[in-house]
Amino acid sequence: MFEVQQSGITFVTRIDRVPSVDSSLIGNNMIKNLLRSLFTAGALLSLSVESTSAQDSTQAASAQAQSAPVPGSQAAAPAGAADGDAAEGESIFKNNCASCHSTGAEKLVGPGLLGIDKRRSIDWIVKWVHNPQGMIDSGDEYAVKLWNAYKPTIMAAYPNLTDAQIKGIVAYVNQANAGAAGGQGTNENQKVGGTTTAAVSAQPSGFFNVILIALLVVMVLVLVALLTIVTLLGKLVQVDPTSPQAQTIPFFQRLKENAEKLAANPAFRTGALLLFLLIAGKASIDGMYGIGIHQGYAPKQPIQYSHKLHAGQYQIDCNYCHTGVNKGKTANIPSANICMNCHGVIKAGSPEIQKIYRAIEKNQPIEWVRVHNLPDLAYFNHAQHVNVGGLQCQQCHGEIEKMEVVEQRSSLTMGWCIDCHRETNVNAKGNAYYDKLVAVHQADGLRDLKVSNIGGLECSKCHY
Repeated sequence: MFEVQQSGITFVTRIDRVPSVDSSLIGNNMIKNLLRSLFTAGALLSLSVESTSAQDSTQAASAQAQSAPVPGSQAAAPAGAADGDAAEGESIFKNNCASCHSTGAEKLVGPGLLGIDKRRSIDWIVKWVHNPQGMIDSGDEYAVKLWNAYKPTIMAAYPNLTDAQIKGIVAYVNQANAGAAGGQGTNENQKVGGTTTAAVSAQPSGFFNVILIALLVVMVLVLVALLTIVTLLGKLVQVDPTSPQAQTIPFFQRLKENAEKLAANPAFRTGALLLFLLIAGKASIDGMYGIGIHQGYAPKQPIQYSHKLHAGQYQIDCNYCHTGVNKGKTANIPSANICMNCHGVIKAGSPEIQKIYRAIEKNQPIEWVRVHNLPDLAYFNHAQHVNVGGLQCQQCHGEIEKMEVVEQRSSLTMGWCIDCHRETNVNAKGNAYYDKLVAVHQADGLRDLKVSNIGGLECSKCHY
């Protein structure tokens, strides 16, 4: 007998001794014990949910108490960002900044934004976001330092963002770092009187509920499997091994007879068929979801070309080799003469460079293996996304400047593209084509004009 006590409730489970001879008693008692174990496990999981909920409620009350201002004192706020709307800043940051900057100190394409309002004044930050190139050209010391550290990549200008929206981004960055420093994370949705407060959900997350249900399902399947084993063992012990009958029947013959009886059992056949269907269905679904997806594909190329060396160490601009990325449907693979602009002198004797020479002498193109390949039914235009949309190469291709061998980092599925269209803001500043559409959009009470609002989700845009 053992006891499990939690939240003032005591569960008592009694384990009976199993008789060693009577097979029917073996089966019945094992079934009872299995059911008791299942009930006890379910009760423990339920109590775990209750305990988690109570603990989260306590943490929520503690977090609110800690975040409440002390009477007679004034809470410190980030300089220049106290009037920023962190909720709005979060939306703008995720749609425009998150692909290149982290809210912490980690460097992505650009520097991390941890303590940005401590390094620069809010007025400087506003000017930089509005016109980075102008700040560099003006000779601003910090702007030039950023350019030297991250060139040839320069941050895109956002002249359409208001001062209040930029302050909101700074407020969101400060909020995210304050939550991380407090160990409680950030509550990105709760907002009280223009200031944000950290809070912990008082209910277990939906993901935890899914795990709980999955565990219970697995326990039921294990119970079914154990019941089948009990039935088999019961059939095997029907004959006493010490009896004269057992001595006259060979072991393998008895095993064969019992296996035939088990195969003829309708319950066993149903369970085996169900298990087979579950495994086959899971494999089929995984296979169908993987059709046409080549994420992680990194083929061997005819010439060992390192993007890490050329685009990373030597910082050669992507546009130098892929000349059509700003004006054509495809980025195009560089021709041999582009390679020879440098390698006519540099490392001309290298075995890999000699492959380029042989291709030129034979007047044959280099047979590069395409890595990123969309199906023919999908239309994609590089110039539209890079030149008009202002996307960086890394947003779709990953950190290409760190790849020794290029691989497909993104899934490039339709869902992946649609998610981007739903989250990306349209830069309509100074483009009269969008003036009427922006006015209609704002008249409906909507703040940000997304790509999805200008037909980005219409089938005919990509499938023609």
